[in-house]
Amino acid sequence: MNVDLITKDDLEKFKKELLEEIRKYQQYPRKQGQEARVWLKSYEVRKLLNISAGTLQNLRLNGTLPYNKIGGLMYYRYEDIQKLMDGTSNIN
Repeated sequence: MNVDLITKDDLEKFKKELLEEIRKYQQYPRKQGQEARVWLKSYEVRKLLNISAGTLQNLRLNGTLPYNKIGGLMYYRYEDIQKLMDGTSNIN
């Protein structure tokens, strides 16, 4: 019988590696020095702005937040979301 022991140091190393992997696959724009995503899906925008699907639909319908529809998915530019939050949006 082969027995492997796991130490606290092993767990700490595993934790650091796991967090690094998770950060690689983060879906939201990253902090300084890292590349930000240009396009976000509806569920990502709702989560980012903490709004409901209905509110997001109203933002689309009244022209407040532009979007592109590809197939059945709606995509939003992160830049447009930032402009909306800053109040600098020139969208009619």
